[in-house]
Amino acid sequence: MAVEKLIVDHIDTWTTALQTRSTAGRGSSGKIELYGIKKLRELILELAVRGKLVPQDPNDEPASELLKHIAAEKAELVKQGKIKKPKPLPEISEEEKPFELPAGWEWIKISEIGHDWGQKTPDEDFTYIDVGSINKEYGIIEEPSILSAKDAPSRARKIVQKGTVIYSTVRPYLLNIAIIESAFSPEPIASTAFAIIHPYTAMNANFIYYYLRSPVFINYVESCQTGVAYPAINDKQFFSGIIAVPPSSEQARITKKIKELMSLCDQLEQHSLTSLDAHQQLVETLLTTLTDSQNADELTENWARISEHFDTLFTTEPSIEALKQTILQLAVMGKLVPQDPNDEPASELLKRIAQEKAQLVKDGKIKKQKPLPPISDKEKPFEVPEGWEWCKFGLISEFINGDRGSNYPNKNEYVVHGIPWINTGHIEKNGTLSITDMNFITEKKFNELRSGKIQSG
Repeated sequence: MAVEKLIVDHIDTWTTALQTRSTAGRGSSGKIELYGIKKLRELILELAVRGKLVPQDPNDEPASELLKHIAAEKAELVKQGKIKKPKPLPEISEEEKPFELPAGWEWIKISEIGHDWGQKTPDEDFTYIDVGSINKEYGIIEEPSILSAKDAPSRARKIVQKGTVIYSTVRPYLLNIAIIESAFSPEPIASTAFAIIHPYTAMNANFIYYYLRSPVFINYVESCQTGVAYPAINDKQFFSGIIAVPPSSEQARITKKIKELMSLCDQLEQHSLTSLDAHQQLVETLLTTLTDSQNADELTENWARISEHFDTLFTTEPSIEALKQTILQLAVMGKLVPQDPNDEPASELLKRIAQEKAQLVKDGKIKKQKPLPPISDKEKPFEVPEGWEWCKFGLISEFINGDRGSNYPNKNEYVVHGIPWINTGHIEKNGTLSITDMNFITEKKFNELRSGKIQSG
């Protein structure tokens, strides 16, 4: 099945599969990742690097001849003193090869498809390319810095030129990969955070770029990276990876087809994001009619209109979250349930709280509170119903801070069983406490704490 047909026949699958981002971008759709289109992009690259995106042409010069051209070019560069003579590499074992190659393709090490230009310490003004200079969506250098030699960071060492492919070996999952497409002036110098590949003439820089972004190479990197917070691979590990090399002509056809299909994905993505934004704006507008309702009858009427289209409106996580927030807003505004004129007003409740507080002060259980300033009309975000009152949190509760002094427990004071030691990581988004990974302290340590001791309620 042609990839274009695969996309068109299953377009609803690609465009409707969504996932919540761990970090949100701008706009309502910034919280949503178009998971289906993301997987479609991965599929395109997976098919491309396996030789299944475009048909093979038996008239193409095979990659075995391409490797001979590379060997000849390499020998000439060594002869000219532009690169060092590389050490012989071990043969690629069958276990290293992740899939069978089409006819005319060859497996080789990443180190064999290009070379670097060495390193230098800048001695004059230079164009500094670091990880932040990369537009990783397009694989280009977007915002390099012009620095003087005296301001050169210690990592500014690797020489690059137009046509060089750079790959960030620090947090490689971010896919900070780019092709140097411009002849920068002053001379460009890249960070040592990058592995450098300047492709030999027979290799297509765009094909290399796409291969490094493919699931095949990502799986290899994940198998050898180290570190948890900042996973990384070193240059030796990077260049020990292998690449499936097609004939030169096929490399060009593959990269052309990838660009066509990625452009189609861009269009699908933009259409989906526009639809998501419009959907979310509609949801928020309709929900606002609920919070703007002047009375229970108007609220019931507005909700009836929305509920008729419930299954259409509340289909994404942001729309469901907006509904939850609206319910909470209605509750705190006194619009979720009707008021009962027979209820004792909140003014009487505040009097009882004042009496209880006075008794607790008298008993020495709490300290006498300083008088709080009255609440101004500007502080009140909305009109409260009859029988409600605005008050400061300090009037209805006591603030308890944790003991941050010398008594604060160290990790080496944790025990297997004892009194739970709760921190912010144990608080779930739904307001409950998680006991997963709970730490415990001894009763002796608990008694040493001067504050932060919580009670039920």
